[in-house]
Parts: sequence; structure tokens; C-alpha cells
Amino acid sequence: MDIVLIGGLWLDAGVWDDTVRALGEHGHRGVPVRLPGQGDGAASATLADQEAAVLAAVDAADDRPLVVGHSAASSLAWTAADRRPDRVAAVALVGGFPNADGEAYAAFFPVQDGAMAFPGWEPFEGPDSADLDEAARTAFAAAAVPVPQAVAEGEVRLADERRYEVPVVLVCPEFSPDEARAAVEGGDVPELARATRVSYVDLDTGHWPMLTAPQELARVLASVADGL
Repeated sequence: MDIVLIGGLWLDAGVWDDTVRALGEHGHRGVPVRLPGQGDGAASATLADQEAAVLAAVDAADDRPLVVGHSAASSLAWTAADRRPDRVAAVALVGGFPNADGEAYAAFFPVQDGAMAFPGWEPFEGPDSADLDEAARTAFAAAAVPVPQAVAEGEVRLADERRYEVPVVLVCPEFSPDEARAAVEGGDVPELARATRVSYVDLDTGHWPMLTAPQELARVLASVADGL
């Protein structure tokens, strides 16, 4: 099965390289999405540009792909389910939850000179970054790509209620499945509270498993794909 991989904030498509190799060992083809504005120098990219890149990958996939969104890009994966409910086999959300219609995509940190730069490690101290050593943190910060303002502040638009029929798997790295389930069932994630098929998988890592545990992440994603 083709597995479309969408990285979160500040990440370029190369972050998935080790996961792609590991997915191949499980008989699946990883398809990293090169998001405009995150690694291609397109500082004026918009959220609509990123959505178009994701949809192009979905449309080009063999058969119906599994679409994986990491962190903030959970909203991009969910947008694919909204735009292509008959084309997306399932959505896997790694360390993130999708925004509702009308919400800003990822306006989390200050914007300067038209972009939202990586804010440093202070906001991510604790479970998020516990499995990243100092060298890995330094490398991450050096490679982090500022997210264009029109992406971070772009408005998520959802319209097709058939998205709620698309199976969703919440892959839980820095939080537990019980915590994720409580958030969904408690109404903190309105989009997933309405989804008809939501399951939860534990992944004992920090927030960036494609960097710290790509083999294990690939095993989880391959297991999801095998079950479709």
C-alpha cells in the first residue's frame, strides 16, 4: 500500500527518509509530501498550496492510500479525508489532532518577517523531546525551516461530512492512548468526536518518532495499513 507521509511544522520531506526505508521492509511504499514553503524556498507559500501538494500525492498514489499527518499536519491529513473521502483508505495522526473548520492551521508562535521560526526547545521540554539528545536537538534546530505566515495562519476549511466515515488511527507518542481517548470523547477534538471509526495505538517515543524511532513508527504504520 502507498502511505502518504506529511511532516509537521519546520520539517522538510527528508525527515521521513528512514521511515520510508523501514516501510519498504514491510512491503509498503512511503510517499513523503514535499510541502511548499517547507524546504523548497517558497517563502510565500499558503496553506492552500500545502493542501494542493497533499491532494496531488493522494491522487497519484496506487489505489487508496493511508494518509499520515504528523503533529500540526494532522489537519492536512484530515483535509485530504474531507476533499477525497472516497479516495483515502484511512488517516493516521501521529502526535496531533485535526483542527475544526474555520480554525487557524498552526498560529502557535510569533511571526517575524513573514514566517514562524522554530521557537527553540523551551516549549517542548518534557515528554515531547525526552528522547532527543543534545546533538539531535542541535541538528533539528539547525535544519528547521521557518513556516510561511500564510501557512501558519491559514484557515482550515472542511465541508464534506463523508470525512467522518474515513477510519482514523491516533498514534500516541508523547501522550497515552487513554489521554487521547479522553480528549476526543470529552469533546476537546470536535472533528474526531464525530468520526465513526477511531482507534488508538501507543508509541513510546517523544513527539518526533520519525527521527528517534523510525523503525518502530514504520512498524506501527505498516500494521495500520495491513489492517485496512
